Amino acid sequence: MTDRIMLQRMRFSGRHGLTAEERLEPQPFEVDVELATNLQPAGVDDDLGLTVDYGRVFEVCRELVEATNFKLLEAIAEGIAHELLREFPVSEVTVRVRKMKPPIPGRLDWAGVEIRRTRSLGDRRREG
Repeated sequence: MTDRIMLQRMRFSGRHGLTAEERLEPQPFEVDVELATNLQPAGVDDDLGLTVDYGRVFEVCRELVEATNFKLLEAIAEGIAHELLREFPVSEVTVRVRKMKPPIPGRLDWAGVEIRRTRSLGDRRREG
């Protein structure tokens, strides 16, 4: 059984897009993340030190969306996944990134990507 921590619909402004025009002004983005880890020790002991700090996860996502510039949503998602796997004792992350006002002619709510990345075998020692 895999336990999951989920943060949904985090809202950020960022300068991402293929064209220079898209990157001129900040645009709205939404990010969801799911982190797979063993939550039982934290649940049994009621101890934040035994789980992942949700606030820090939010900050990692915010820093990547607001303080960097990427052309592709795929690159934003990869950056977030990489940082979450690097910083936290999780075995897998799922990252969804949505651009709320994509430059696509026509009516749509958003455009987005979803990726799932797992910790490599060499990095298993960081898991809790």
